[in-house]
Amino acid sequence: MSFLGIDLGTSGLRLLLIDEAGDVLATAERGYATQRPHDGWSEQFPSDWEAALESAVAEMRKECPAFSELRGIGVSGHMHGAVVLDTAGDVLRPCIMWNDTRAHVEAEALDKVDGVRDLSGNIVFAGFTSPKLVWLAKHEPEIFDQVETVMLPAGYMNFALTGDRVADMSDSAGTSWLDVAGRDWSDSLLSASGMARSKMPKLVEGSQHAGVLRADIAERWGVGPDIVVAGGAGDNAAAACGIGALNDGVGFVSLGTSGVVLCARDRCAPSPATAVHTFCHAVPEHWYQMGVMLSATDSLNWWGRITGRSPAELSGALGTSLRAPGAGQFLPYLAGERTPHNDTSLRGSFGGLSHDTKQEDMTQAVLEGVAFGLRDSLEALRSVGAAPQRLSAIGGGAKSEYWVALIATVFNLPLDLPAGGEFGAALGAARLGICAATGADVAEVMTPPDVDRTVMPEMHLVDAYEAAYQRFRERGPS
Repeated sequence: MSFLGIDLGTSGLRLLLIDEAGDVLATAERGYATQRPHDGWSEQFPSDWEAALESAVAEMRKECPAFSELRGIGVSGHMHGAVVLDTAGDVLRPCIMWNDTRAHVEAEALDKVDGVRDLSGNIVFAGFTSPKLVWLAKHEPEIFDQVETVMLPAGYMNFALTGDRVADMSDSAGTSWLDVAGRDWSDSLLSASGMARSKMPKLVEGSQHAGVLRADIAERWGVGPDIVVAGGAGDNAAAACGIGALNDGVGFVSLGTSGVVLCARDRCAPSPATAVHTFCHAVPEHWYQMGVMLSATDSLNWWGRITGRSPAELSGALGTSLRAPGAGQFLPYLAGERTPHNDTSLRGSFGGLSHDTKQEDMTQAVLEGVAFGLRDSLEALRSVGAAPQRLSAIGGGAKSEYWVALIATVFNLPLDLPAGGEFGAALGAARLGICAATGADVAEVMTPPDVDRTVMPEMHLVDAYEAAYQRFRERGPS
């Protein structure tokens, strides 16, 4: 038997095929574009996601015979996006993405509505789904009037695969429509943004059976009938499943487009004022909390565009031995910030530059600024009682030895690098597919991967980086 994990990322789609033991059989990737028609806007065409999936599956089928033994599928996706469908199931407009900030005014208004934070467990961030629909009603009423169902990106991919309008708990927790403690849509939260339960997909747990692969797709893919599709998960919940972060205090730091510090929790104890996100986990009776920064590897990508060098070239120029903190400072707020500031208007800047400043010094400042921004999220998590003793390091940025050593030192925590490559959310999605298709116990499936190596803090630099972090806080918006 084989099981497929589909990770719908911000910049591209990744497939991961595993067997029932969890061993990797094949991978495939495809990219797609993001449209930015106006300042602060970020949109994608769901049809591009589907085309990427078909192309990647065709490659995987050709290269891996075990694909024909497919039994279960799990989908993870970037959270908070709004895909609006009409009665026939047609997409009415491009998906408004998680990093789209056009609805910041609507988010501020919803956040002030009595009881919204208490029920949703979170601040209404501008990137969440609820304010996007308020914006749509105000600015595109002819589209809003046709909306039959609001789907999240991963949920839309499930819909494309099965024809069923379903959403999982972890993804839905980032809409500001879900009672996160009660794990159900809230009529009062929906009403606050002019929505109704009838416009919402059916809720399932991420590890549950959510539908069956459409017969025409099964025939095209060359697989048998009755392929089970799991409820799936938001990308961070799926990544937590991939590294076995189910129990309280177990978590990871993710260096992706955005940056995340996440800890699993055994109860729902939100603290919205801290800008810590409190969401349902992808498996029943579990939750997680995380701090989020909006521009992690995106900061290095931006610097790469400015300098005409690849991110790998920039970070590689620093070597692998961690340097003492640089004189330059970088505030990584290129698109505003969530944790701990919750301010879409913040913008990045360099400081501490002189005639002696070189390109390498500015690269070091960018990496340090992101590390300090992630430390802000770690401190916010500690303020709500999450106390990780070590974290896994995942995401594309974790391929940089220098950056991982820097973060370990800024955090003063060991960072574990998973063995056999880093498959993150795609692995978690495939594991959810196993549970849904076979009924396997989630605790037996969502186990930690082997650790390739552990990066320890550079103890002789911990104090210096602690002082540099405090200077970052003094210079920053806090």
